[in-house]
Amino acid sequence: MKNPNAALMAFVRARLDEEEALARAAGADSWRCPPDLPGEVHDADGTVAFTLKGFGYDRHTAYQDPARTLRRIETSRVLVDEYEEVAELDVDRPDQTFRAGRAVGLGFVVRQLAAEHAGHAEYKAGWLPRFFQ
Repeated sequence: MKNPNAALMAFVRARLDEEEALARAAGADSWRCPPDLPGEVHDADGTVAFTLKGFGYDRHTAYQDPARTLRRIETSRVLVDEYEEVAELDVDRPDQTFRAGRAVGLGFVVRQLAAEHAGHAEYKAGWLPRFFQ
């Protein structure tokens, strides 16, 4: 039987791959934001790559540096990989077993990851997180 959640996992993995490519193109782990120079982003050799000061943009941009993005992508991939092990059990009316509970819980997380890209042309409304009571 084909996994009914295969397309969801493929969608999330494709978005993570796209984001990884952007982060690597932006310098991967070569950014440096010296704490004593807020708003300055330095490249690997210490040259100022760009500055952005004021209105909190500097701290936000520094926080979203490519290396941090790559770490977040890796942790997201771990979640998708864990979900893949039990994804076929993530259904509308799951069994009352530990594995099914794990599938539903991880499925909720993966659906949240997908929902970050709800405006993407390939996103499907059926991937919205399920809420159980």
